[in-house]
Amino acid sequence: MNGRTSIPGRRTLAATLDSAGGDSVVVACPPHPEHGGNRHDSRLQAVSDALAESNVDCLRFDYGPWDEGRGEQQDVKQAMAWARERYESVAVFGFSFGASMAILASATGTDGPHSDTSGQNELPPDALSALAPAAQVDNEGSVVDALSAIRCPTQVVYGERDDIAVWEPVVDRARELGYHINSLPADHFFVGQQSKAAELVVSFLLDTRQ
Repeated sequence: MNGRTSIPGRRTLAATLDSAGGDSVVVACPPHPEHGGNRHDSRLQAVSDALAESNVDCLRFDYGPWDEGRGEQQDVKQAMAWARERYESVAVFGFSFGASMAILASATGTDGPHSDTSGQNELPPDALSALAPAAQVDNEGSVVDALSAIRCPTQVVYGERDDIAVWEPVVDRARELGYHINSLPADHFFVGQQSKAAELVVSFLLDTRQ
């Protein structure tokens, strides 16, 4: 069942809750809003459809007005906080810009630009999956640095033919930290392989619940 909703907070966020009736949810972060990214992105939808088969809900949301990565990172935290009030288990997934935002928003215990002083995100997500993340996001700091401050099972999935995102430093650091790394012979958008990418993401997220 799909239900349109809104997430209140500093910036009211339009969202869709794909409900399978479970007690777990994955917060799905869309790609760059300045490039047409929104909660209806086909990669987010593919992950949501795969989650539904395992009775896991998916919260897909839109960012508020463009804020060069700062407000968007807070939007992810706001969505996770909303989910925490309603579900026993909350994981986060993002594609492209959304993957970078998910990493930054999931980092805890830092004093840099990733730190949270709002109280929105006191708990880290239960798991994090980043699909095609980029190393640097506008003015919001280094995604590579943020990886060291994540305190949950983490997966990075990338396309071997991706020539859009600067993904190599993210993958290298994630591998050094012992995170789960998956690759596909795909471009940045996973054309023709969105189902395979979704299977990798959902399999990882479900495994973390065991």
